[in-house]
Amino acid sequence: MKRLVLLDSHAILHRAYHALPDFSTAAGEPTGALYGLCTMLLSAVEKLKPDYIVAAYDLPKPTHRHEAYKDYKAGRVKTDEALVQQIIRSREVFDALSIPIYDKEGFEADDILGTIVEKTKKEWSKKGGQKIEVVIASGDMDTLQLVSGEAVRVYTLKKGIKDTIIYDEAGVRERFGFGPELLPDYKGLRGDPSDNIIGIKGIGEKTATTLITQFGAIEDIYKALRKNKDRFTEAGLTPRIVELLETGQEDAEFSKVLTTIRRDAPIDWKLPEKAWREAVDIDAATRLFSKLEFRTMAIRLKNALGQDASGGAVQAEVATKSTHAIGASLEGARFREAAVMMWLVNSNLTDPTPDDIMGFTGAKSFDEAYRTLKAEIEKRGLTRVWDEIERPLMPVLDKMKQRGVKIDKEYLVSLGNQYRKDLGAIEKSVWRMAEAEFNISSPKQLGEVLFVKLGLKSKKKTAGGALSTKESELEKLRDEHPIIDEILKYRELSKLIGTYLDTIPTLIDDSSRLHSTFIQTGSATGRMASKDPNIQNIPNKTELGRKIRDAFITDKGWKLIAFDYSQIELRIAAFLSKDEKFVDIFKRGEDVHAAVAAQVFGVPTESITKSMRSQAKVINFGVMYGMGVTALQKNMGVDRKAAQKFYNDYFERFSGLRDYLEGVKAEAARQGYTETYFGRRRYFDGIKSKLPFIRAAAERMAINAPIQGTEADVVKLAMIRIDEYIQRKDLSKDVHILMQVHDEIVLEAKSGVIEAIVPDIRKIMEEIILPKEIQGITLVADAKVGDNWGEMEKA
Repeated sequence: MKRLVLLDSHAILHRAYHALPDFSTAAGEPTGALYGLCTMLLSAVEKLKPDYIVAAYDLPKPTHRHEAYKDYKAGRVKTDEALVQQIIRSREVFDALSIPIYDKEGFEADDILGTIVEKTKKEWSKKGGQKIEVVIASGDMDTLQLVSGEAVRVYTLKKGIKDTIIYDEAGVRERFGFGPELLPDYKGLRGDPSDNIIGIKGIGEKTATTLITQFGAIEDIYKALRKNKDRFTEAGLTPRIVELLETGQEDAEFSKVLTTIRRDAPIDWKLPEKAWREAVDIDAATRLFSKLEFRTMAIRLKNALGQDASGGAVQAEVATKSTHAIGASLEGARFREAAVMMWLVNSNLTDPTPDDIMGFTGAKSFDEAYRTLKAEIEKRGLTRVWDEIERPLMPVLDKMKQRGVKIDKEYLVSLGNQYRKDLGAIEKSVWRMAEAEFNISSPKQLGEVLFVKLGLKSKKKTAGGALSTKESELEKLRDEHPIIDEILKYRELSKLIGTYLDTIPTLIDDSSRLHSTFIQTGSATGRMASKDPNIQNIPNKTELGRKIRDAFITDKGWKLIAFDYSQIELRIAAFLSKDEKFVDIFKRGEDVHAAVAAQVFGVPTESITKSMRSQAKVINFGVMYGMGVTALQKNMGVDRKAAQKFYNDYFERFSGLRDYLEGVKAEAARQGYTETYFGRRRYFDGIKSKLPFIRAAAERMAINAPIQGTEADVVKLAMIRIDEYIQRKDLSKDVHILMQVHDEIVLEAKSGVIEAIVPDIRKIMEEIILPKEIQGITLVADAKVGDNWGEMEKA
């Protein structure tokens, strides 16, 4: 028996659009819905192994349902322009994947699906007709009425775009209590607000289910009602329900007609001549995936088709080893260099793969791709960043990974046990406040407790229509009920246990060392990332998170040293902008937040209160990330008028900084990229997008890119110079660089050399850029020493 998969394209695209973040390409094209469509399609291919695939579409013009009922779907808001673009673009996805498309004016995609199912079923009944099993892939439960035994099933989404379920007839009966053929009757009684189908007002899911399970279809319900009303009372239905049925017959019957999927759309249906696996054009699909920047989708397609996705010697090597574990082989080293050059040329393509490199360069061999990238480095003025920063950093990162950092496993296990005990206590506290036991980690159950049982108010909803329980939304409710504090503590502890306390002990080697991988191409700004585990994300702002750092230790006779750049982003903002007041604050060595507060509030520095300094700190850091008045108001905890005044006063006093930030935005719009002090580029194709939210996001990122990128350059140069110092002083057995976390570089050293090396390394870090080159501003590095990363004292 052959298997045909029918795609309910619109339902999948709508579901994906609301379930996924606002993904977009570097050029600003929205792609979230398309990514979800491709993900579900390939998931269906992997799980269902179809012989044929066909896509059904809605068309934008009114359908026969609109003609019958002018208010059909009247309550729906206008489709977002970003989604409309993706619906149009999705046809290219199906063309590239050799999937036929069916649609017809006046009919919805459901009607197209129903017609194909009906015509396919008729084919079965013919003598000698081909037996075809049909699976409908949809994000919409309406198609369940098409289910028939096990011959027609529905593959749909439970939540998100990955959690799926397959319904056959038994599954539909188990969920609803009756068969698929009665689903139109069910919706005819209870209505469907999403489509503005009225049903019978006052009859909900429970009553509709009772009526159908007791009496059958709507027509049978009314036959029974005319024959003997007492049967309804015996079934537990109240006189009010009987009255609603009597007065609502016309609405129920009409609603059933609207919800019934048509099986007679005038389409010329025929099974594809070729099986899908034979027809699909992998090269065409790969080109489109590359254009949409779906970096792993081509590999998933090849895997789904049972093909080798490695694609060559370099790819095969990388497929079996991490980038940093390839070793010193020429091929491995050259791939790493090519990956870094690829990222420098296109900063939005972080941690590039072999497919990224070959696709971007259009080369036929790896050597050709390498030469193409080298030429691009020179053409784009990135030679200094490549020769002086990124290429020399590679061996430093290799040494860091090889050395690793020592972990106190027993301490982590003990801390984990304590946190699990605390988690249990918090769980019981939440249950007491809620007066019910429930799964706190379940958004659905938590939402029911907070918003139904406790009656808390929240404005933001999830894609499925439920009130959001995201941390950002719960923060807004802190003052509404003490249960919120406990829930947030519960979430923090759960994350720490799952991400670090249970994970790190499994990653350490026989010498109790953790060999995290630092990725120099890990972000678009130039900053590094880390994985296995992500050391850079270990919390440092809460007591619970800081305790994990206590597990990072060293051997007896050794110490950890942490060098941390002080307020480096603000110093960079000052010298890049050349704002006289800002520069002067740092040249005089003043507390930058207090000094800014004094300027904005117009009072002497000694009169600045803690609150004033905090407000200045918010805007000092906020403006560098494109923070507007609305975000400033929220972060400062003041009204709109006060936030606007503070914003205006700030930029009036620091007009040089204002002009610089506006200039960066304008330059990015003009040339499509920004540059750091050292010449690193970050590209912003989205800054020319026609979609306002894409363009605004690109402008915010562009404002910060030169500052954060210069900071990344400085830290990377510091690591290179420190490593050179260690080699020059013949200290390679006594001093090791272990970690880099944002502005902090962590080393371990024998106790006997610490007094000598601390001032030397501090001097190296502070002279990465000399004061005479940056308006007299000095980069300041603080040093701390300790037996563990969490408890360190100033050196």
